Amino acid sequence: MCSLQHVNPRVRGIGDSPQSALQRLAADLTRQLTQGAQKPFKRVIDVSSGDPHKAGMKPISFVRQVLSACLYPELLEDKSLPPDVKTRVHRLLETCDGGSVGSYSESSGLPHVRQSIAEFITRRDAGVPSYAKDIFICAGSQRALMIVVKLMASGEGDARTGVLIPTPCPHTLPPVLDEAGAVAVPYELMEERDWAVDLEELHRAVAAARGRCEPRALYISNPGNPTGHLQDRTSIEDVIRFAAAQKLVLLVDEVFQDSVFEAGREFISYKKALFDMDKEFSQTVELISFHSLSSACMGECGLRAAYMETVNMDPEVMTFVDTMLCGDITTPVTGQLALEVMTNPPRPGEPSHDTYTQEVRLVRATLVQNAQRACRILNDLPGMSCRPATGGIYLYPHLHLPPECVEQAKALQLEADVLYCQQLLAEEGVFVGVGGSARNHHLRLCVLVPSDTLDEVLARLASFHLRLMGRFLSD
Repeated sequence: MCSLQHVNPRVRGIGDSPQSALQRLAADLTRQLTQGAQKPFKRVIDVSSGDPHKAGMKPISFVRQVLSACLYPELLEDKSLPPDVKTRVHRLLETCDGGSVGSYSESSGLPHVRQSIAEFITRRDAGVPSYAKDIFICAGSQRALMIVVKLMASGEGDARTGVLIPTPCPHTLPPVLDEAGAVAVPYELMEERDWAVDLEELHRAVAAARGRCEPRALYISNPGNPTGHLQDRTSIEDVIRFAAAQKLVLLVDEVFQDSVFEAGREFISYKKALFDMDKEFSQTVELISFHSLSSACMGECGLRAAYMETVNMDPEVMTFVDTMLCGDITTPVTGQLALEVMTNPPRPGEPSHDTYTQEVRLVRATLVQNAQRACRILNDLPGMSCRPATGGIYLYPHLHLPPECVEQAKALQLEADVLYCQQLLAEEGVFVGVGGSARNHHLRLCVLVPSDTLDEVLARLASFHLRLMGRFLSD
């Protein structure tokens, strides 16, 4: 019999999400360690989700300097603060009512920040215009998506709104759709083609959904979360044509657009590709894209700020978006100001430019080196394979587990990858995410962590995996 051992029922995740059950187990193990319990490991390492600062990555200095002085303007008297930081702080505080970050902002965000975001998008997309009126700031990209889907959700029974979502997808996506009252319509990404978006699979998913819901939107993650794939222009244009033919709104998560690291590849936004197409598409296809402070280089997950840009949406619909934002919790002003810094970083010649550039390059270099090294090590393990990532912050290795392991997991009413993650956490103190693939078993591993932390994670993971496979082979 496979030696994946029995796990305490209260952390199995029965009737609960696997991620939540693993979080509770990780918290329990951490508590035991702080109380002096003897374990084979000294700390629990969480690489299950994209929280770089929690993992030990350092924040960008310019962001924290600006926010610190915005929160405590007396720091502007500090001679050690770079002049361009002081200039930025003065400018940002002028945009806040009462000159304070403690004041409310407009529901859709501070006008100055929305304008900075629009200018950033215009630069990014080589002159394709963006307008502040089409920018809406929200408390995180998932919150923004929730607002949009709630606006679209309608009907009952087989008339309920359906949203096509990839498998695998961000682990937070299905609960968002469920809470918004929409039906998730899964379409499989092609693992054997490095997680490509396949048109035939999209057509299959739409056809299968008819009769149980009314598909109205297509969700895309590019670069892929958690798969690390990156769509090229041809693939993007194919998806746009599909959305146009099926009359679907495109919901495009582009949070990791700053983390494309395969040589010769570059990020192309859906908006840029759309506006390069004929007018029958560029002026008609409805598109909403999302970006966030949780991006790889910023990693400011806790500041809870993101934006969405709407394209080709009916102005009356945008009025409803603004109305829904009024009923939502306004995005924290500190997060909004950090968005301004993200989209308008120090420019060449300014005092903070060199330090800012060096820190961003260090984040990217760490990400590239980690992704490449981890992929090599994972592919060398028996019973595991991993497609190389092109962008994003995750690797998504495939587990090829012995049949006995799969059967034991079924007996415990678990998926085999869930049981694998629980045992890895219990035995080695490594918290990786459950893959969530419909057909196969996978792990979700964030590689945007300090290099020495990743080395420790990979060593513990390899030790556990080799013990597991060795025991199986010896049975």
